[in-house]
Amino acid sequence: FFDQFSLTVFMGIPLITLALALPWILYPVPQNRCLDSRLLTLQAWAIRQFTHQLFTPINPNGHKWALLLASFLVFLVTLNLLGILPYTFTPTTQLSMNMGFAVPLWLATVLIGVRHQPTHTMAHLLPVGTPVPLIPVLILIETISLFIRPIALGVRLTANLTAGHLLIQLISTAAFYLCFIMPAISALTMILLLLLSILELAVAMIQAYVFVLLVSLYLQVP
Repeated sequence: FFDQFSLTVFMGIPLITLALALPWILYPVPQNRCLDSRLLTLQAWAIRQFTHQLFTPINPNGHKWALLLASFLVFLVTLNLLGILPYTFTPTTQLSMNMGFAVPLWLATVLIGVRHQPTHTMAHLLPVGTPVPLIPVLILIETISLFIRPIALGVRLTANLTAGHLLIQLISTAAFYLCFIMPAISALTMILLLLLSILELAVAMIQAYVFVLLVSLYLQVP
């Protein structure tokens, strides 16, 4: 069951490289025309709505991240959705790759906070009104929680997508074998598989949004 998550190589080319590069070909690009196509207009509208919703509560200095986070959301959503198709590989089920996404983004938010608001960043490690005996303990707890953030980002994305793919494979295997023994039960299993596939589509988009949303929230903390 876990073979679907193994990194494969074809003709000396790691397939994860193709899986990361090919999704960008699916999206239309602006052209030198007076009017854009309907698909391009819909794509631009969706990106604008997401950017407006995500960056409205953030101060203007954080709006510099809009292009990066919007592009990253589109990238994650595309990878997650393409991974649901049969005989495809999902790069976002690899913890190493998700940590490669999470750690630089988290580190950038911390370094920007230390650079622009060092006092507020350090004060976040100790809540106001903390009793003196609890100060060392709370500083230690807040420091640990700070360094756990990138781990939580990577593990959350990996665990949700891996669990969904495993459930789909388990239920599809059961439906295949039951169709020869108990066709009625197999039909019910196929209905369950269809519902689970629809749920996995929602999970693929929601997890990408949650990943980017948490990064934007880390921008507000410093």
